[in-house]
Amino acid sequence: MNLKQMVGEKAAEYIKEGMVVGLGTGSTAYYMVEALGRRVNEGLNIIGVTTSTRTKEQAEGLGIPLKSVDEVDVIDITIDGADEISRDFQGIKGGGGALLFEKIVADYSKKVIWIVDESKMVDELGAFPLPIEVMTYGSLQLFKIFEAKGYQPEFRLDEAGEKYVTDGGHLLIDLNMKEIKEPHDLATWLDGLTGVVEHGLFLDRVNTVIVGYENGPVVKEVR
Repeated sequence: MNLKQMVGEKAAEYIKEGMVVGLGTGSTAYYMVEALGRRVNEGLNIIGVTTSTRTKEQAEGLGIPLKSVDEVDVIDITIDGADEISRDFQGIKGGGGALLFEKIVADYSKKVIWIVDESKMVDELGAFPLPIEVMTYGSLQLFKIFEAKGYQPEFRLDEAGEKYVTDGGHLLIDLNMKEIKEPHDLATWLDGLTGVVEHGLFLDRVNTVIVGYENGPVVKEVR
């Protein structure tokens, strides 16, 4: 069993009868959804709230009952992957292109669990490119702002070489910053830029991190 599968299946154990569950997106969350699908087929009653079209299609194929985020009062638990987690448990997400929906679902959740393999644990954020979801209109102006800051922006492309379009209908600009010394300051600045829909800094948002190591998963309680 690989590390991603290990932590995905471990995280599925946190899901209990009657819960409303946020279902994350990405290669690690995939295994969690697969494990949850097996439990649903064995009789577990839950409602899933998905964070992307990709996860929605996977969950539907497994027979997991779904509702949209606007059809539930609250989400009991959301389980999702992360692209980087710093030593103080701040995160970068959005490598799979679902950061906007992931952040919406997380913010309406009582508890957030991130599941990663050990390679995602870092001292400080920034080696992984920071995704910025932007409106198409004015996107080149934002690109120039990021360029002037020295953030080495790149428009994310799809498999056909066209600009990648998110489930929300926006574009993604990835910032190759190498290191992010003050993530909270950067998040505040990005939040104030007109045309930025959302960014991949997930700060002060996680309660539990499950990390896959060769000798087994380790659960880290954050808050």
